[in-house]
Amino acid sequence: MHADTVLHPRWIIPIKPHAQVLEGHSLVIRDGLIQAILPTAQARGLDARGIELPRHALLPGLINAHTHVAMNLLRGVADDLPLMTWLSEHIWPLEGRFLADDFVHDGSRLAMAELIRGGVTCFNDMYFFPEATIRAAQDAGLRASIGLPVIDFPTPWGAGPDEYLSKGIRLRDEWRDTPTVSFMLAPHAPYTVGDEPLGRIRVLADQLGLGVHMHVHETAFEVNEAERLTGERPLARLDRLGLLNEQFLAVHMTQLTELEMALIAERGVHIAHCPESNLKLASGIAPIARLKEFGVNVAIGTDGAASNNDLDLLGETRTAALLAKGISGDAAAVPAAEALYMATLGGARALGLEERIGSLEVGKAADLIAIDLGLLETQPLYDPIAQIVYAAGRHQVTHSWVAGRMLMNERRLLTLDEDELLGNAAMWQQHLTTPAA
Repeated sequence: MHADTVLHPRWIIPIKPHAQVLEGHSLVIRDGLIQAILPTAQARGLDARGIELPRHALLPGLINAHTHVAMNLLRGVADDLPLMTWLSEHIWPLEGRFLADDFVHDGSRLAMAELIRGGVTCFNDMYFFPEATIRAAQDAGLRASIGLPVIDFPTPWGAGPDEYLSKGIRLRDEWRDTPTVSFMLAPHAPYTVGDEPLGRIRVLADQLGLGVHMHVHETAFEVNEAERLTGERPLARLDRLGLLNEQFLAVHMTQLTELEMALIAERGVHIAHCPESNLKLASGIAPIARLKEFGVNVAIGTDGAASNNDLDLLGETRTAALLAKGISGDAAAVPAAEALYMATLGGARALGLEERIGSLEVGKAADLIAIDLGLLETQPLYDPIAQIVYAAGRHQVTHSWVAGRMLMNERRLLTLDEDELLGNAAMWQQHLTTPAA
């Protein structure tokens, strides 16, 4: 067997089969794909570069199912505020002043360093100037699911829905054959996108085979205002417009009735759960344990660093598991293996990428991370999966690969320059805090 690289960890956690942990096995990479998972004694005979990971768990790279990576440059500019105040009085005015290709490119690069260091190998983004995010992801080596943004009002990226859609489709056509880039249509939210553009999005999604990624039922205020103004809850409106199906990714979903949970389960809708952003903005808490009982696929996202305030998906996964237990009153709700599934294969399913990533299976892309569980913070160790979810920190992620390409080696970034990123962040901080003329 010819191979490029053979990894020899203490444990392999493939995600599929569910909750399996392999000891004494190695993973073989060839041409960017997982070629085999073999007993280590057999794998050591292969003619390939070997990497020893004696204290490490090897698992699929984490998938951040919802974020706005360029907003790393806005981390901490408006903390401790409710969503609509935060957006309308702080974030949108700053974006009006600074939103441009260079802002998005530089913010995305800063975020990608944080993502890699936290074990994320794929992220699903929703932001303007997505072409700049793609360029940054290509340089960093990360896998990117790019949202093609649509909103009713003008921004520096476009005058309105017509321009957003035409620019987005052109971008998709330009990058559609790039293996590490995929696309979703990304209308911002029911309260910012009208029926006519949503109808066009539904048609385009069917024609182009694209998923739809949208903030939905994020706050009680959003739902109550929709009912007051139209007599219809946002989910009912989206269903009436034909958007709720197995290609729809609903973000947040903190305000749900039993009937709505049954509806999204029937339609096959996926949910991107962003617990820490929802907590910080006091938006509400998605009923994840109940949604899992309905059979809904749940992925995990951080949201942007402006509202979280980090991109720590490992920490987000722990929060998701603990919140589900606390809200449901059931300590067995969302056990560790299920939480890790949500952060990996659950995210891949939500993005339509489950045939490529999300689990360690022969033929899938070699999107992998290694977590050092030998530190005193994770000792003694009885169950590697539980230890990763409930005890490990992102600083314990030591190695990262996307499509077989190593992005981080022993915590050292290989595709991004940390000093350059720090200097660039300081420059943007000065710009953002300079009063408008």
